[in-house]
Amino acid sequence: MPTILGQNQYGKAENRVVRITRDGTTHHIKDLNVSVALSGDMDEVHYSGSNANVLPTDTTKNTVYAFAKEHGIESAEQFGIHLARHFVTSQEPIHRARIRVEEYAWERIETSDAGGTKKHSFVRKGQETRLAQITYDGRKWEVVSGLKDLTVLNSTDSEFWGYVKDGYTTLKETHDRILATSVSGRWRFNWTDDEQGMPDWETSYEETRKHMLQAFAETYSLSLQQTMYQMGTRIIDHRDEIDEVRFSLPNSHHFLVDLEPFGLKNDNEVYFAADRPYGLIEATVLRDGCEARIPVDLTNL
Repeated sequence: MPTILGQNQYGKAENRVVRITRDGTTHHIKDLNVSVALSGDMDEVHYSGSNANVLPTDTTKNTVYAFAKEHGIESAEQFGIHLARHFVTSQEPIHRARIRVEEYAWERIETSDAGGTKKHSFVRKGQETRLAQITYDGRKWEVVSGLKDLTVLNSTDSEFWGYVKDGYTTLKETHDRILATSVSGRWRFNWTDDEQGMPDWETSYEETRKHMLQAFAETYSLSLQQTMYQMGTRIIDHRDEIDEVRFSLPNSHHFLVDLEPFGLKNDNEVYFAADRPYGLIEATVLRDGCEARIPVDLTNL
């Protein structure tokens, strides 16, 4: 039976690049994990093995490091834009470039001096990993930013009751519970071409994260779905540059420990934190009139 070649791409994955910017004795650090995927006129390399249209993946790796020097790293998004534009415009066979970036945050180490910090010493933040995906086809841009592994918890102001019960239901209703999750979220920008004013990527990320956390903290929750929708709504309402938000939130269950065998009363004080199995709550929140484009399965990003 004859076969035909379907969608294909190639590139260099997980190029770790650390860029130090020296401002006198004060240093700044950007720590990225950059993956490049290129597609275009690549039929022949699959059919006959001809590499005539193939830019070596080693070259894409070298480009990442060279661009870190030549352009610096203002933000994960801006660095990805530089790379995507370069690959599409410099190589005729390349029609589309997709750049994925993970950014690992560092903060300065405080010194023993009152209020002092070491200007060149950093400690890795143990919070979320920042994410960005930049796609360019020579005409249009798509920028999707986000984060993963942002762990949050409300110790009260959360209930769960009134749900469907059948013969297999053992869960008891509660009017005061811990609500905890590890946020994985993506948001898509409405910046799509060079004629538009480009967002301030750093400010956008910090403000989006702020509104997300404020919504989590300020929502009296009757379900994790309700809280998630409020998180997405708060972002859409406050950030005009964003049209779509998608979340994947595991419900990190905390169960009251039975202390009665020890003659002790557990008044919502001692919990067992179960890491699995867990409820997994996912949804997309859109600006009215906009189309969903972030993949339902976030592992596709």
